[in-house]
This record gives sequence, C-alpha cells and structure tokens, in this order.
Amino acid sequence: MRDETRVNKETKMESHPGLGVMIQAFSGGGRGGEHVENCKGRTIAEINVTDDCCTITFSDRSKLKLQDAGQSCCESRYMRTDDKPEEFVGATLANVEIGDAPEIEAGGECHEVQFLRILTSNGTFVCSAHNEHNGYYGGFWIVASEEGAS
Repeated sequence: MRDETRVNKETKMESHPGLGVMIQAFSGGGRGGEHVENCKGRTIAEINVTDDCCTITFSDRSKLKLQDAGQSCCESRYMRTDDKPEEFVGATLANVEIGDAPEIEAGGECHEVQFLRILTSNGTFVCSAHNEHNGYYGGFWIVASEEGAS
C-alpha cells in the first residue's frame, strides 16, 4: 500500500527515499558539490538535457554533468526542460540548486518531480527530474561530476 503521507497537498512533496537512493546515502555516496564549486564562473558554451542527465559544456571544453543516479529497478527516471538552452550560451555558471515539486497524479502509480535549477548570469535554466514508480521506490539522487579541463 502506498504511503499517503508522501504528499502534503498544501505545501510540497516531502522526501521519502527509495531503495536506490537509500543505498547511495548509507554508503556515504557524495553528491559532487565540489564539482559545482569548481565550475562556478566558467562560461557556458552548451547545455544538453538527455535521459536522466543535464550536461553543461563550458568554453574551455570541460563539462559538468548533473545526473539522477538513484535508479532502482521498476522505475522510469528522466529529465526534461521547457527552457531554451541556446539562451544561456555565453552566460557564466553561478550555482546549482535542487528543489521539490508537487507529485503528478498518475492513476495509482507514483510520479515524483524535483527541480534542478542552474543559476547563471543570464538567469535560471530549469530542468525537471522525473521518477515514475509503483510506490516502493522513489526519491532522487542528483549528483555532479566533471569531465575535461580543470
């Protein structure tokens, strides 16, 4: 049976992590905040959102990847955006924030959403991370990693 305390309809979704997310947390898995810190102030050349990952490529060809790594079985995880990535080319990265969003009604199943906000000198680029599951899984584990030049 689904935990009906999962959603506080008057405010926002509460965090109830699923198995994959709990394994990451209990194993001491870091979220890579140091990678975001390292990339602050870099000039954005491109932003791509595919599958469960948002990749920011900088003018020095380095990349910051922001990915939901909490996958367990029986879940469908993905990211999407309505923003136009080209509007952020040339901007500098200021910070990355995560925020809860209301759960989407999914006819007996669970459809959780969490916002990933990329703060830049041109404004905020927003992705929504989605996790559709049967109620036994859930939560998000957004992690940051770097590739390339330092």
